[in-house]
Amino acid sequence: MKFLIIGGFLGSGKTSLLLQLIPYMRGQLGIEKTVILENEIGKTGIDDRVLSGAGYDVRGMFAGCVCCTMAGELTLTVQAIMQDMDPEWIIMEASGMAFPRNVKENLADTLGIDARICCLADAKRWPRLLKPMEHLLPLQLEEADTVLVNKTDLISDDALASVRESVAGFSSPETEIFPVSMNGRIDPRIFDRILGRNGS
Repeated sequence: MKFLIIGGFLGSGKTSLLLQLIPYMRGQLGIEKTVILENEIGKTGIDDRVLSGAGYDVRGMFAGCVCCTMAGELTLTVQAIMQDMDPEWIIMEASGMAFPRNVKENLADTLGIDARICCLADAKRWPRLLKPMEHLLPLQLEEADTVLVNKTDLISDDALASVRESVAGFSSPETEIFPVSMNGRIDPRIFDRILGRNGS
């Protein structure tokens, strides 16, 4: 079983990414057994209803963050999913306040799972959010395998170059950074990189 953590601040495009990624996994890669694990700070979730309504198998973890207050519950939930459903992939949409690296470390320490991390950065709001969220946004990028700089259609080329430079400054040298717009179709080769595939 493989595990993908999708991180990023509120409104960065995590659910929109899932709505493109899962059909690609099913249609192009033949991966049918995928479980989406939703983490929301609130007691109810909007994103999980959107994904469930699209016909995907969704499990929710609400009223806390999986990288801190719900770390133990995450372990138990993933164990139950593995035992009851035996999926090929579990894809977690972490809360907008989560640190994906902490989730990755928890999964490795408790279950021996080597998770991949894909983080989204909101290109339009990045400069405005960076200062008040300076203790959150940069740390969300730590150890990300891929970063999608989203909403590139809403900013100029110069602004995009500035955001990419900022994102790269907080990411590891091995992190792959891709500019995207969820309003269009994402290049399938980017999906391959998110999943750790070489692609074609």
